[in-house]
Amino acid sequence: MNQDLPRWPRMAVAAAAVVGLGVGVAGTAVVVGASDGDGTRNVDAGAITLVSYNSCESALRELKAAALPHVGAYGMAGDVGIARDGDIAVAEEAPAAPATPGEVADAQPAAPNEADAGGAASKAEPGAAPDHSGTNNYESDVDEPDIVKTDGRRVVTVADGTLRVVAVAGHKQTAKLALPGGIPSQLLISGDRALVLTHSGGVAMPMPGGGVAEPGIAPGEPVPDAPGKPAPDEPVPDAPDTSPPIDDPAFGTQLVLVDLTGAGKVLGTLDVEGGYLDARQVGSVARVVTRSAPRLKFDYPDGRITPSEAADRNRDAVQSSSISDWLPRYQLSANGHRSSGELVDCTAVSHPASYSGASMLTILTVDLAHELGTGEPVSIAADGNTVYGSGPNLYVADDHLVRGVGFGPVDRPAPGGRQRTEIYQFDVSGAGRPAHVASGSVAGSLLSQYSLSEHEGNLRVATTMADSEESHSGISVLTKRGKTLAQVGRIDGLGRGERIYAVRFLGDKAYVVTFRQTDPLYTVDLSVPAKPRVTGELKITGYSSYLHPVGDGKLLGVGQEATTEGMTTGTQVSLFDVSDQRAARRVSQLQYAGGHSDVEADPHAFLYWPAKNLAVIPMMGVPTASGDTSGSGALVLRLTGNSMTEVGLIHHKVENAYYSIPRRAMVIGDELWTVSSTGVMVNNLDSLAEVAWLPFA
Repeated sequence: MNQDLPRWPRMAVAAAAVVGLGVGVAGTAVVVGASDGDGTRNVDAGAITLVSYNSCESALRELKAAALPHVGAYGMAGDVGIARDGDIAVAEEAPAAPATPGEVADAQPAAPNEADAGGAASKAEPGAAPDHSGTNNYESDVDEPDIVKTDGRRVVTVADGTLRVVAVAGHKQTAKLALPGGIPSQLLISGDRALVLTHSGGVAMPMPGGGVAEPGIAPGEPVPDAPGKPAPDEPVPDAPDTSPPIDDPAFGTQLVLVDLTGAGKVLGTLDVEGGYLDARQVGSVARVVTRSAPRLKFDYPDGRITPSEAADRNRDAVQSSSISDWLPRYQLSANGHRSSGELVDCTAVSHPASYSGASMLTILTVDLAHELGTGEPVSIAADGNTVYGSGPNLYVADDHLVRGVGFGPVDRPAPGGRQRTEIYQFDVSGAGRPAHVASGSVAGSLLSQYSLSEHEGNLRVATTMADSEESHSGISVLTKRGKTLAQVGRIDGLGRGERIYAVRFLGDKAYVVTFRQTDPLYTVDLSVPAKPRVTGELKITGYSSYLHPVGDGKLLGVGQEATTEGMTTGTQVSLFDVSDQRAARRVSQLQYAGGHSDVEADPHAFLYWPAKNLAVIPMMGVPTASGDTSGSGALVLRLTGNSMTEVGLIHHKVENAYYSIPRRAMVIGDELWTVSSTGVMVNNLDSLAEVAWLPFA
């Protein structure tokens, strides 16, 4: 048996390591009692309902009291990044695994809950942009940030660390901006504007050939003055504020609002203390979630001080802290003015009854159609690592696992030693600041945002329970009862001894893949929320780590083939017929020995275009007969009935094969566009003949 399989199929770029470090220990204990007559579980609402602090004095007192039990020789227990005088301290317990370049941070899975969708597609009207695919979003009306966006007229990308705009007509680059701050990692667009999400920690990007480029600058090019930034002798007027500015924040998030017209222009920047978690956009309004840790100077055993002495000093650091050490700060530069200070007032911070005091979640609201401001922040003294948006609601969940740090999840202590996931629901149906409406808790841990699904007023949550001798998975159904997300139904026992590798909710059905040695694909009927039931189980070797609906009762799975002992052997693409929920079957399979696909960790890399029955999957490490990796590229497949056939493999022909692997694919009109870290290639959609190649360097 392969007991050394990674606990989570995730990889991230070196820059992505910055994203996940500002994490503290959450702790919202929830007491679950006996069932009521209607199947609802009694939940201690007092433990999860958010309340505000009465004053700054009480906020500081309660934050200290909540944090002190978690303080030891290495700072906050379970933390992998507490800010200390502008540095990042990494606990020794954190795995020392290198990040893998060329992948996106903690990317979240994709595609709307419709059987024929493959990303938000736009249909052409007279005089409008041509038909085009969009980002492979989970929900059809909720956009997710990604490294590439298109509106059918232009392609906007930050795939190489520089914001570039390419006109679809003529295939010409129209704008190239080296953004102020750190590394642009994702973006959202609306109309002629883009919101670029940047890690402002100043981490250099690994580039082709093994070199390192400054953030936002293409390799081998001079470092220009950042557009929109004042020259050194042209000071920006400061708006009045009484707090010190963020001077080169070691661990922050930067939001950059950009005008995409012409040569492009930076309209404003907002630096926020704390690591970027995720974002969702509905219409022109984006909600950006960050998490911050208190700015405390911790000491660590280093041969000069003992663990006991370090623990005493760290407790003293907490006791002597001020309220400003706990609140995230901001710095705004827009419209010729600059302001800075504390992002939220201490009395505006909410908290659950039980928490650790180590982390703070903040939700920012940014309307891309308006000027950039401080984001109408809403903060809670809690932690979170998964964001899911249903449209009218935004959910932030914490399952006490650290993600997005370049290696598999790291356990953080859960309240009472139990493995649980706390979930906070916010109403974002309006354009203003989000309103917390309910909180809840379920047993187990999540895979990703795809573990959550809102349907007809219920929230379905798929989790794996691994805190017992034999792990297993299940699905909980929650519904809002006052300010509580109460459990009304649950099914357990899926994949005993295994964990979830993929999950997909489609209407009142769920498809769950668990794996350790073989891959059971479970079909679950959720039509009666109080009584979920397993209707079928298919056992095959290997596993799917991403499932996508491809119409006519079919699911496409991308993952890894494996031996009967559970050893993975390379990428496999499976076509499942799930029209009979009691007897799902695999009707077609393609295997690529030694291969790997970004889709396995980041479904934003997947494209399905139903008009042509085409699927595009980035592939890497597929050896040819000579043993090289020239077989890497964008694999184009055609789905016909119960079969899959290879149409071709699109290569970005540059010297460094690794960085030339296409990371995203888009259909625009009758063309297939692919984007790598080294350029954009345009191919004819039908013949795959090359139409244009636009190298970045």
